[in-house]
Amino acid sequence: MSDTQQPSSNSGTAREEPPLALLIGSGTLAIMLALLAMLGPFSIDTYLPAFPAIEQSLNTSAIEVQQTLTVYMFSFAVMILWHGALSDSFGRRNIILVSLAVFAVATLGCAAAHSIEYLWAFRMLQGISAGAGVVIGRAIIRDLFQGAAAARLLSLVTMIFSIAPAIAPILGGWIVKHLDWRSIFLTLFVYTILLLAYCWKRLPETLPPSRRQPFNPGVLYQSYGSVFGSRTFHLLGGTVAFNFSGMFLYVAAAPVFLVQHLKLGPEQFGWQFVPTVAGIFLGALTANRLSGKIPLARQVMIGFSLLIGASLFNVGYHFFYAPALPWSVAPLFFYTFGMSIVAPVITLKVLDLFPTIRGIVASCQSFTQTLLGALVAGAIAPMISHSPVALALGQLTFTGISVCLWLSCRRQWRKDMRKDAMGA
Repeated sequence: MSDTQQPSSNSGTAREEPPLALLIGSGTLAIMLALLAMLGPFSIDTYLPAFPAIEQSLNTSAIEVQQTLTVYMFSFAVMILWHGALSDSFGRRNIILVSLAVFAVATLGCAAAHSIEYLWAFRMLQGISAGAGVVIGRAIIRDLFQGAAAARLLSLVTMIFSIAPAIAPILGGWIVKHLDWRSIFLTLFVYTILLLAYCWKRLPETLPPSRRQPFNPGVLYQSYGSVFGSRTFHLLGGTVAFNFSGMFLYVAAAPVFLVQHLKLGPEQFGWQFVPTVAGIFLGALTANRLSGKIPLARQVMIGFSLLIGASLFNVGYHFFYAPALPWSVAPLFFYTFGMSIVAPVITLKVLDLFPTIRGIVASCQSFTQTLLGALVAGAIAPMISHSPVALALGQLTFTGISVCLWLSCRRQWRKDMRKDAMGA
């Protein structure tokens, strides 16, 4: 069986909404998983407007403050490989609760840091624990739902989650203007404690002991080897990762793009993040409505049409004109709109490659996406953020790579189907 084929356990005989899913309620579950996923953007976007204040308060350089983001992203990427494996062995609920407790301690440490080195250390601890919600949340969805129902729930989670990147930089800018940068982390600490209490009370365990995998080096090595040895996994995972990086490039470059190029203050970061998140929300809503109504390949191509069109407009505008509102941020709306139409379809295809180890698959996918994001934040964005044209070209390049990966995957599927037909 090729890694693109579905096992018989995922056939049409499986129920789309098991009793546990009905007991929880898809709306309640979507809100809970979205709140967990929000830790990521809150950890990044909220403190971006505070970079100059942190630099001054800790008597450090701008590049050292930028590295607090890089350290977070790299630790996030490394640990995200393990969240899924741990949840496959010890249960979804247990790992989420422990991760939230660790994140709360790390956030309090960030608020108390009095040197850039301590801030690096606690940001690393935040990165280690922040990814559990988004990784395990995907596995929880596939524990309970299948097919169009899973795609609709994933889109609903994305719609709710998209609120965070919109309000995070605005909230951060307001806090740093009226209070100080430490208050940003104290606010995040309170959010984490409330979320921990909510999950302790309402989050069910969706992976019973009978379905858990042994946690031993041999089994893990085989599982990770199967995932990372799959060409289809890299094609599909890379498609999502490069689309995301085209958006995240502007998130990482926001302190330069907004302040230096668009001449905006820290409280005006909403000019970039509101259209970005509006695109994510409306794209997820569109994906939710399209699920089960049109072929998945057509849905993906609709999304890519928006991604390519937005990227080309972005390059063309900044090649001929100086950065200006609203034209410099408008393409981000259409880019993220297309990104949110593409992502749910491909994410579920990735998870279905290895149904018995979905936690590990979700971890591996998030690892590739986050590692590329860390590279964008630590190297690519600082290198090209001085030029709006270079930023636009960077986004177009990421989009082009993503399209090529998707088309390569389609060709691989057709080749496997021909082989199966000849074998029959």
